[in-house]
Amino acid sequence: MIQRIQTVFYFLASTSFGGFFALPFATSSQNQGSFFSDGIYNINDNVALILVTVAGIIAGIAALCLYNNRNLQKRIGTLGIVLSVLLPVLAALLVFKEASNISTDNLNDGLGLYLPLLSIIFFALGNRYVNKDDKIVKSMDRLR
Repeated sequence: MIQRIQTVFYFLASTSFGGFFALPFATSSQNQGSFFSDGIYNINDNVALILVTVAGIIAGIAALCLYNNRNLQKRIGTLGIVLSVLLPVLAALLVFKEASNISTDNLNDGLGLYLPLLSIIFFALGNRYVNKDDKIVKSMDRLR
C-alpha cells in the first residue's frame, strides 16, 4: 500500500481537505455580515461547508485504503474531485447570497481559497496512477 505513489497522492488530497479547518477562505478588516462577524470566512461559518470538507477527507482516506479494489478507488477519487469543486462553489454561493451585507473593499484572499485546486490535482494524479496500475495488471494477465 505505501509503496504505491497514488497512496501518497490520496494522502495529500486528504490533508489538503483537512487544511480547510486551519486556513480561511478570506479575511476582512471590518466585522460585517454573518460570515465575517469575526473577520474571518472559513468552513466553520456554515454546517454545509463542514460536511463537504469532512466528506472530502473521508473520500481521500477511503481511496487510500481501498488499494485492492482499483475500480472503486478510481470512483472514490472522482468523488473527491467533485467534492473539491463543490466546496468552493458552495462557499461562493453562500457569500453571494449574503453579498448585500458585505463590502468587498476590505476582503483579502486566504490560503484556503487555493486548497481546492491542490486537492483536485492530487485526486487526479492518484486516479492517473491507479489507471496505470490497472493497465499493468491487464497486460500481465494477457501474458499468462
